[in-house]
Amino acid sequence: MAALPDTDTGGSATDERGRRRLRTKLMLATQVGQGIDGYILGGIGAAMPAIVADMRMSDWTAGLIGASALVGIFVGGPLFGWFADRFGRRIVFLTDMMIFLVGSIAQFFVDNAWQLFVIRLVMGIAIGGEYAIGAPLLSEYAPRHNRGRLLASLEVSWYVGFMLAFAVGYALSDVDDGWRWTLGSSTLIALVCVALRGGIPESARWLLSKGRRAEAEELIRRYGMDVDVDTELADGERRNSLRLLFTRRHLRSTVFASTFWAALVLPYFAIGTFSPQVLEALGLGDALAGSLASNALAVLGVAAGCLLVERIGRRRLLIPPFWITAAALALIGFWPTAPIAVVVACFLVFAFLNAASSALTAVYPLEVFPTAIRTTGVGFATAMSRVGAAIGTFLLPVTLTHLGVGPTMLIGAGVLAAGGLLSHFLAPETAGLELSHAARAATEGSNR
Repeated sequence: MAALPDTDTGGSATDERGRRRLRTKLMLATQVGQGIDGYILGGIGAAMPAIVADMRMSDWTAGLIGASALVGIFVGGPLFGWFADRFGRRIVFLTDMMIFLVGSIAQFFVDNAWQLFVIRLVMGIAIGGEYAIGAPLLSEYAPRHNRGRLLASLEVSWYVGFMLAFAVGYALSDVDDGWRWTLGSSTLIALVCVALRGGIPESARWLLSKGRRAEAEELIRRYGMDVDVDTELADGERRNSLRLLFTRRHLRSTVFASTFWAALVLPYFAIGTFSPQVLEALGLGDALAGSLASNALAVLGVAAGCLLVERIGRRRLLIPPFWITAAALALIGFWPTAPIAVVVACFLVFAFLNAASSALTAVYPLEVFPTAIRTTGVGFATAMSRVGAAIGTFLLPVTLTHLGVGPTMLIGAGVLAAGGLLSHFLAPETAGLELSHAARAATEGSNR
């Protein structure tokens, strides 16, 4: 796990210890928050076969349950993002995790599909809030030289959480009510995260965006932050942050952040949520074990993305993998009866490279918006990405049944190809830039 480096060697030893404690606590609180996001979204995929059998669900109902959290993210991302830009980062950072805690407990006691749908919907709202506040708050404390690697490491936590949920689901698959324990086990993670988030200070960048310079400079001095004060003050906005996303100045960033993210996660969530069914349709042995293996490879992929994001830049980590993964799914789509070795190889390529590029979902959206609208922008981009993911997750069991696995994979390939094309024209290169300067580069369309 990466740690926030010290950018100020002055001050007493006591001050230095305080800085390190704050940085470590913030990093852990954000990492665990990302981990629980992945755990909650992965848990439903691991538990779904047992839930469908236990509650005798139709394909349509199963699709609704699978997509419910993604629909919640559509609401929670913009809502919590607006709150965080309007009222500050601290209060949203803690409140969001309290919702996780209550929802995690409630999942264990559901009696029917509609109760589960409502609870998952509320937890999806909290997940949307976590995307809107967790990584943005961390980005506002991060120095420029390793900001990309630091933020990308959050995606490692997300994938670890997603994989861990499948491992727990696999271990409990033969236990009575094992799916309840799988879903409810996120309670333990939420408890840890609530404890970590107490005492986290406000963001100095947010204070500057509100014109509160004296308070901000005190935090910058105390915690050795890497902040261009004058640029942050100059870019501060006092108008409605949601409307600003659609002004001429910020529309390019809004469109890019929303579309590249949607194109990455739509096939991942659709296939990931129902991966046992997809793999079974392709005739691949133990489908749940195969799902666990593909998720383990995804963890390695996002770790590779974390290591490469500063070395090769953002654009090179995003655009080529879009085209390669599109080709991999297209091959399966056109040749669903291919030898098992070919199908497995294509899925492994998709899982690894899609995850590597997904490291950028914790980097690009934070960099392309200025502080005054950062959490609103990230929240909106999160929501738009989950619209596509929710549609894909809802329709996948239906398309598998009525169209077959080949056309289903071709749809995923088409989405990835569209993402590659749009990113070629819209993706800025922000590696190595101070956070406020990165937002300006995105506004100006720089792809240096």
